[in-house]
Amino acid sequence: MSRITTTVVTLLLATAAFGQAKEDAGDGKKLEMETMEFKDYLPEIHGTIRGKYEFQTETQESRFEVRNARFSVSGNVHPLVAYKAEIDLSDEGSIKMLDAYARVFPLKDLNFTIGQMRVPFTIDAHRSPHQQYFANRSFIAKQVGNVRDVGFTAAYTNKGGLPFILEGGLFNGSGLTNQKEWHKTLNYSVKAQLLPNKNWNVTLSTQMIKPGEVRINMYDAGIYYQNNRFHIEAEYLYKMYGHEAFKDVHAVNSFINYDLPLKKVFNKISFLARYDMMTDHSDGKMDEDAKALIINDYARHRVTGGITLSLSKAFIADLRLNFEKYFYKKSGIPKESEQDKIVIEFMTRF
Repeated sequence: MSRITTTVVTLLLATAAFGQAKEDAGDGKKLEMETMEFKDYLPEIHGTIRGKYEFQTETQESRFEVRNARFSVSGNVHPLVAYKAEIDLSDEGSIKMLDAYARVFPLKDLNFTIGQMRVPFTIDAHRSPHQQYFANRSFIAKQVGNVRDVGFTAAYTNKGGLPFILEGGLFNGSGLTNQKEWHKTLNYSVKAQLLPNKNWNVTLSTQMIKPGEVRINMYDAGIYYQNNRFHIEAEYLYKMYGHEAFKDVHAVNSFINYDLPLKKVFNKISFLARYDMMTDHSDGKMDEDAKALIINDYARHRVTGGITLSLSKAFIADLRLNFEKYFYKKSGIPKESEQDKIVIEFMTRF
């Protein structure tokens, strides 16, 4: 099944590339390389700092945390070649190398990427920390659909007719730290974004991973609407485990954000409300004692309310104030950090 799907992905991307190449040839013109000045080759340095305070209302415990201290460098070495490297100096106290890839643009609207990157899958899991609407990520973005790996991707953007973006790739499946392992089967991911107009985005994606002995297939569908004041989003993820090694997982993320411009001190205030949920979840790795997949995250529902005060443009300097209310089944065992809490976070992006 995985080989058939991989073949379909390859054919889709090859068809897109062939269609573009045929169009260029039909015009009788060679691909023109844009003239780049010296400044276009200068590296761009960006960073995201997120510091926060959390207070769990049930346990009466609190903590300060540097959630992220990310730094990235990106740029061009040629009109057709770009690069990016990103490291997090404090991902909850740990140092992690995140992105490290080279990207080639052989044809207009087509690019190939090889290296370490976020796997093209879902809407919310693909957001960088400074682009998040809430202080803590959704269950889809954190527990169920969060994957970063080493591999190869191809992406094609269609700007005419019904605009869309099609991405697909093959990945090791062993994460970021076990890159020397050999694999008989590679993971794959395909993501399609339909853009009917500037306000709407419809995203469909699928992914196959094999973190251990069990193959896992995931399917995701999401949609959002955005204008000058509102952002309304809903996303559903379905996760299946091979040979019925674990019960299928369902996860939902939905939220609304309303922006109100301000004239003094803050640029705007945003009012947010979110509902997300997940059923019992396994990370797909076999438990050595039980010799089976076990529950790593118990089923739960969560309601989050909050406001965000922006000192500048959105996602540049934000003060986020959130309250999270969790609902577990009687048999559910809450994780230490997955309980009712108040979160105060300051995020700055440069």
